Amino acid sequence: MVFLVTKYGNPVLRKKGAHIEKFNPELQTLITHMYETMYDAHGIGLAAQQVGQALQLAIIDLRGLKDRPSTLEINGLPMDVEDFMPLTLINPQIKPLNEPVSGPEGCLSFPEMYADITRPESIDVVAMNERGEPLHFKCGGLLSRAIQHEYDHLQGILFIDRMSRTDKIELQEELDLLQETTKSQLESRKNKRHDSSRIN
Repeated sequence: MVFLVTKYGNPVLRKKGAHIEKFNPELQTLITHMYETMYDAHGIGLAAQQVGQALQLAIIDLRGLKDRPSTLEINGLPMDVEDFMPLTLINPQIKPLNEPVSGPEGCLSFPEMYADITRPESIDVVAMNERGEPLHFKCGGLLSRAIQHEYDHLQGILFIDRMSRTDKIELQEELDLLQETTKSQLESRKNKRHDSSRIN
């Protein structure tokens, strides 16, 4: 099942995700549908907020990306990032390991909008996978950036919050239009549900 990706202007994108306690069939179904949605949208990462669920859950798949390399280290040993994909992160915690660097980012919740965002080049990650098993690794490059982007989503933080003032001003007209369109669509759906619930 492919979900609609929530767009800027939907309040759920500003909600901090709830900590996940139960690894039940409903969670597995949600994760499966999130992957289907991400692949359908040609994305490399997706947070639960982007499918309307305020949970500490994000997914990433960088397979096939050669132009923006990643590094991965587990227990002090370098690993092949491709072998680690797809990656489900539940209740993640991250810690920066070095100085910030600037790099290009986009977001499925902001179609066709891009900007350079400054983030630590590498991070330490602690999380759980879809089976509730612990994950602990260090990563750099695109994987680090993708995880930080999705981690922000789980805290209700959007990549526009980390843009330079100049970039945000340049995109302001597009942002206002997207926000207005999203709010209008939400109101329309709400009215349709209200009309369908009336007794004739």
